[in-house]
Amino acid sequence: MACICACWAGPTYPANLATIDDRPHLLFVKGTLEARDDKAIAIVGSRACTSYGRRLAERMGRTSPRAGWTVVSGLARGIDGCAHRGALQAKGRTLAVLAGGLSKIYPPEHAELASEVAGSGALITESCMLMEPMATLFPARNRIISGLSRAVVVIEAAEKSGALITARLAAEQGREVFVVPGAVDSPASAGTHQLLRKGAKMVRHADDVLEDMQALPGLADEKSREAVLPVGLDDVQQKMWEALAERRNVEQLAEQLAVPMSELTRHLMTLELKRIVRRLPGNWYERF
Repeated sequence: MACICACWAGPTYPANLATIDDRPHLLFVKGTLEARDDKAIAIVGSRACTSYGRRLAERMGRTSPRAGWTVVSGLARGIDGCAHRGALQAKGRTLAVLAGGLSKIYPPEHAELASEVAGSGALITESCMLMEPMATLFPARNRIISGLSRAVVVIEAAEKSGALITARLAAEQGREVFVVPGAVDSPASAGTHQLLRKGAKMVRHADDVLEDMQALPGLADEKSREAVLPVGLDDVQQKMWEALAERRNVEQLAEQLAVPMSELTRHLMTLELKRIVRRLPGNWYERF
């Protein structure tokens, strides 16, 4: 399977990831990136998970694709691997974000899993092909996991788990953070309980997550998203609304519509005040 590069602002660059401030300018990809991956949920947690955590991660990984969600994780031992396997069991799409290069699968015992993920989604990294997965690369990898997703679910995380970094980054990026609670005296869930105390949403299973996610802007079912041109728009605003059938940034809109930036931003502000469009991080816009 050939590897491809996805460049920032290019047609294959993931729309969710494009909205974060510290997005990678270049991604190396093995597999395919598809528009439907915009509807993605990350499932992360401890490498040294319990049987309880493994069972829930696999179940959530299996249930989410059946509801049309792509599962994102980090291919690590423990929760990550279980989430990917669950998605594969459901014959759904799953994306694995690597810290090292595509030729340096880590952990090595997940080489076969990585191949399966590439066949049902993609392996993604910002590291060049031969880069070793050094410890310093994992926190940067985590921002891509959360950036690709609309929400992050944490299943088991100890007090110093890397999953807590992913949760913090998700909150900074404006993503939803969900937590599956564990036993109150379990060290494996000490970090997840910290997140709950700080305001993360508690969920019991995938249905809780999916119910909350359907209420988020832009994630209603297809019937409720049928486009109806708002009344009271001038010619430029109508063209802007039509162009925003897909999420776009300011530069793309200005180029497509051939409108001066000053005029474009004035119209965008008007449409925001009318709650016709919304501004996203990174100067991206979409319809309400």
